Amino acid sequence: MVAGDGDGWAQCERGHRHWGVHGAAGLLAVHHDPGGTAHILMQKRSLWSHHGGTWGLPGGARDSHEDSITSALREAREEAALHGDGLRVQGVYTDDHGGWSFETVIAEAEGLLPAAPANGESTDLRWLPLSEVASRKLHPGFAETWPAVSLALRPLVIVLDTANIVGARAEHGWWRDRAGATVKLMAEVGALAAAGLCGLPGSPPAPARWFPMIMMVVEGAARAVEPLPGVTLLKASGSGDDAIVRAVQDTRPWERVLVVTADRALRERVTGHGADVAGPGWLLAQL
Repeated sequence: MVAGDGDGWAQCERGHRHWGVHGAAGLLAVHHDPGGTAHILMQKRSLWSHHGGTWGLPGGARDSHEDSITSALREAREEAALHGDGLRVQGVYTDDHGGWSFETVIAEAEGLLPAAPANGESTDLRWLPLSEVASRKLHPGFAETWPAVSLALRPLVIVLDTANIVGARAEHGWWRDRAGATVKLMAEVGALAAAGLCGLPGSPPAPARWFPMIMMVVEGAARAVEPLPGVTLLKASGSGDDAIVRAVQDTRPWERVLVVTADRALRERVTGHGADVAGPGWLLAQL
């Protein structure tokens, strides 16, 4: 397990040759401007490279000791002088060819971060508006996955109706220690946020793993708990339902919001503000 041990050609079950003995990964950095237009950081490959002259993502062979996120961020640093500062990973899309796969790591950029060719593999790097991507001469692999990946560019925010979820869990004695039950749920949600969620209700078949922003709204006795890593804690000063609706209203227009609750009235309120909904069972199954 050494740096560079992924360099080399592999053949997939489709009969194609691909660069990357252990598969490959690339970084899809996306920034939404104040008007909501998505901009994608695209790389034009050097003519001498595989599929030279085409546009795609900074990326390359994954080493045996790397996960896809580590690999994609390393490749972006080596090829585009783009460091991880100002990036937040949203999801990982896997294009499995059978015995070989390319993993697209989708990351939200806080701005149009400076990027420039850092080695001989690129001739150009530029932020392109979403509408211009398909008009370029695209790398064949990127062109194949782009229709699916392009549906997953909106950052995902999940808002949890914590009291409703704790009640649905119905663990013995939870009503006597609501704060304790909330802390337990928060620890599990934090671990899930770090590992990534698998699938979303009603979502297109895009990322295999999602890394959303997760907000837990707490009320009553549970307001005494302290936040844990991976979760944003919103302490309702009054009605928890009202706090959840405000959280939905406060998200950015281009963000996708999913509220987890079984409360019928609350579901109607948040869907009226454009949010999607899922029942506690969906989250508990993920846990």
